[in-house]
Amino acid sequence: MRAEKDPADQRRAVIDNLVSGGYLKDEKVIRAMLTVPRENFVTADQRDSAYIDTPMSIGHGQTISAIHMVAIMDDALELDVGQRVLEVGAGSGYHAATVAEIVAPSHSPNEGHVFTVEVVPELAKFAEDNLRRAGYGEVVTVIRGDGSGGYPVEAPYDRILATAAAPKVSQPLIDQLKPGGILVAPTGSFYVYQNLIWIKKLPDGKLLEKDLGGVVFVPMVGEYGFRA
Repeated sequence: MRAEKDPADQRRAVIDNLVSGGYLKDEKVIRAMLTVPRENFVTADQRDSAYIDTPMSIGHGQTISAIHMVAIMDDALELDVGQRVLEVGAGSGYHAATVAEIVAPSHSPNEGHVFTVEVVPELAKFAEDNLRRAGYGEVVTVIRGDGSGGYPVEAPYDRILATAAAPKVSQPLIDQLKPGGILVAPTGSFYVYQNLIWIKKLPDGKLLEKDLGGVVFVPMVGEYGFRA
């Protein structure tokens, strides 16, 4: 009989590979990704494959991002305890959980929080259930609706990330970013020729922008996405 692999050992192995490959550098992100159980954020039939570093279908034409992409984005966001973060595209809740593990760790008195918006009602419920079971229900709020223009109710945010690609970063997202804040989002064409964009809003409102390289994300749905 073949012994079942321990998910914690699989998690450690893939994170060690990302560190040695240069994808993961921030110790806070490394700790978070070693803590959050990705197997709890995939569909039941994919739990044994949770630590294959690839996007995985979660239904409704959407995916949970590859582990290395979550690592790259979290590193680029320069996350820290106490920050308020907006995520556009909750998906299964996994990426929000890794962010929450950094900005709102259980031992900290600082009240960081993640707000994540999901346009597909079934996935919003999936993410909400996953986050609650994994212990992040109090520090991640899942909002059902169009997040392509952000979530102004709780703005401004220290950090903003998008997990689906729009033609460009929308002005509402820029407006909802605090001075000194960082935004990371994929932009470009429908499924192909996309780039991961890093934006920092300076204290005077001017923007610094960097292209972090080519990526492939599912298209963003909504007013500022590819289709309403």
